[in-house]
Formats: sequence, structure tokens, C-alpha cells
Amino acid sequence: KFAMVAPDVQIDDGKGTILISSEEGETEANNHRKLSDFAIRNGTRLQADDFLQDYTLLINVLHSEDLEKDVEFEVVGDAPERVGPKPPEPTPRNISNGSDDGAQPSTSTG
Repeated sequence: KFAMVAPDVQIDDGKGTILISSEEGETEANNHRKLSDFAIRNGTRLQADDFLQDYTLLINVLHSEDLEKDVEFEVVGDAPERVGPKPPEPTPRNISNGSDDGAQPSTSTG
């Protein structure tokens, strides 16, 4: 749902409990556990990071009884403006006279 490539997800409770890790095998034991097994309930906040995309989001878990049949969860809120690899940094330009406008130093003796 969030287009993450290599997510790390932890409970935002100051303890750093990791639910999903981008490191292979680190959290596979969590795959079949329920959120309630981690004391995640209505109002819990999760932090999801995707280092490869320089992309972080906070997820507020809200319990609802009003979901349609066979719908397990719903994403509500603002979608990120940009998802994808971070653009490369601009290459610094060689500036010889303190300006990049191409002007040359004056040679007048006036």
C-alpha cells in the first residue's frame, strides 16, 4: 500500500520494538503474529522507514468496526507527495571569480 522497497517498521513507543526489518530473516518470526501480540491497539503509532527511498512515515492505528466485508484494513490520510529513489545531488560547479554568471574580472585602468 505504501510502495516501500526495503521497509523497517517499529512501534513508536520509545522502546524500539521492530516489527518488520529490511534485514533478511531478522523478523520472519513476526510474519504470522497479530498486532495484538505486540500490544498494538487503537491509538498505537508505528514508524516506517525505507532507507533506499529516503522515505519515512508515521502510521496511526485506529480500530474500526465499519469496514466493508472482507476488508482487513483501510489506509486513510494524505499520501506522500513523492515516492521513489532520492534524486542525485547537483554537481558543484567550478567558480573562479565568485560568480557563476560567466563574467570576467575587469581589466580597465580608468
